[in-house]
Amino acid sequence: MSEIVSTEGVMGGQPRIDGRRISVVQIVEWIHEEGMDPETVATEFALDLADVYRALAYYYDNVDELRSYRERRDERRRESRDRQPSPNSVSETR
Repeated sequence: MSEIVSTEGVMGGQPRIDGRRISVVQIVEWIHEEGMDPETVATEFALDLADVYRALAYYYDNVDELRSYRERRDERRRESRDRQPSPNSVSETR
């Protein structure tokens, strides 16, 4: 059984399963957005089922904080995608 920890410099400091690079947000997304059940998440990622439920409880205790992490992550993804050249712009420069 592991704790939920936040370590500066590891996964952007976001809450995660101690000793793993699996964040609370990832677990919530797998369950709520991808439709995985907690048992499947535990099996697929070699987690204790209690850790999966601990992550869900942490999420519901800290919804605003974790929503902020998701928004910042999504913004970084959009910015990164926007900086990538499009296939058309690459062929136009040749």
